[in-house]
Order: sequence, then structure tokens, then C-alpha cells
Amino acid sequence: MVPISALRADGVEALLGEVAERLPEGPLLFPEDMLTDRPERFLAGELIREQVLRLTEQEVPHAVAVTSGTAALICALALLACLLPLCLLVLRAVNNDLGANPVEALTHDTGDWALRFLLISLAVTPLRMLTGMSWLIRYRRMLGLFAFFYALVHFAIYLWIDQGFLWSEIIADILKRPYITLGFAAFLILVPLAVTSTKGMVRRLGKRWITLHRLVYASALLGILHFVWLVKADYREPGLYLLIFLLLMLFRIPPLRRRFQHA
Repeated sequence: MVPISALRADGVEALLGEVAERLPEGPLLFPEDMLTDRPERFLAGELIREQVLRLTEQEVPHAVAVTSGTAALICALALLACLLPLCLLVLRAVNNDLGANPVEALTHDTGDWALRFLLISLAVTPLRMLTGMSWLIRYRRMLGLFAFFYALVHFAIYLWIDQGFLWSEIIADILKRPYITLGFAAFLILVPLAVTSTKGMVRRLGKRWITLHRLVYASALLGILHFVWLVKADYREPGLYLLIFLLLMLFRIPPLRRRFQHA
């Protein structure tokens, strides 16, 4: 029993804690951070429009438009930051600064950035829970799509520059080399996740969207194992990626997740 007083609000926190501990966690029908299918800029714009129309009701304005230059600027800067690794890689290629094995450098760097963006996108939810910075969530989709973009470039370099679109050799390579098999599987998993990343697909798939996008964990793990199997000598970088991935998975354990959500 939990003593409670509605008049003095005594015991409310204890009651909520007891209820949270005993209620089973049901399946999410939509992403946990999705309160509406409208962007925050639209909601802010509607609030401003409402106040403008209320304060100028005697003039009956024909139309009111609200623009958000700051938000657009931040999005543009984030986009440029995500494209910066590719731009620097292209610049190195133009200046013949890729070392003794340019193909290996191109393949390694694009695959490396695909893993980095994937881990950063997985870190958004734990960072939001730890810091309370809910604005981070608006960039998670972009980070995930850039992870797919760099994985696509990585795979394209392998198909085109490394193998020359010799499909018989490519298929044999995928089947015979386990690390390539793992990398190919990780890439294939990302394809439907990228295709269904739009808000329209979220609404269309409903709770199936959550189930589908949980495959990102499998893709990240397979990508890291692909990297571990590839290096064969210096395991520090792939080992660091694996450690980060395991720490991020700890935040997905329901009891620990609920603790941080109620903190």
C-alpha cells in the first residue's frame, strides 16, 4: 500500500514509481519520440500565426507566412558536416593523397564513416535521456540516412573500382569470404530501413515500423564484425566500435531504460 494525499500531493511520486514498476511495457505503435507527424517548425509557425491573427483581428490579414531561418541554417550546417568526410576524401583522391593503395583507402574510409554515422544515430536516444536535450532527436533520421549513404558508396566502390562489375567474381567473393558476407548482409539490412524512413511509411506500417527498424542493431553488429574480421591485426578501432555498440545496447535494456526515463 502507498499512502497518498490528493490535497497535499503527498506520496504521488511514490505511487507513480510503484505503478511504473508493475505495469508491463507494451509494444510501441510509433517511435517513442514521435508526438505528431508534423515537424516542430510547422507547430511553432502555427502558434505564431495564431497570435498574429488574434492581435490583428481588426485588420483581417489575407495571409500570414512564418519562416524559420535559424532552423533552416542549423539543418544546412548539419547536412554539410555530414558531407564533409566525403568531400575531404574526394579532395585527397584529386591530390593523389590516398597512399600506396588508393582503392583500399577509399573502401576503408567510406566503410568507416558508415559505421560511425550508424553508431552516432544509435547514440541519439541515450544522449537525449541522459542530457534532456530533446532537440537531438530531430537529427537521428538524417544521421541514419547518412550511414546508409556512406555504406552505399562503400559498396559501390567495391563493385565498380575494386571488382569492375564482374558479377561472377563478386558473387564468389561474397560467398567465399566471411567478412564480405557479413558486410553484405549488414548493407542489405540497411536498404529497407532507408526506404521506410519517411513519416509516410511510419504511418503506413504502424507498429510494424518499430519491428522493422530494430534490425538496425543487427546491421550495426554485422558491420562491426565485418570490420573486426577484415583488419586481422590491429583490433583497436573495431574493438572501440564494438565497445560503444555494447554500451549503447545497455540503454535499450527495459529496466535501465525506464530508470533513465524517470530520472
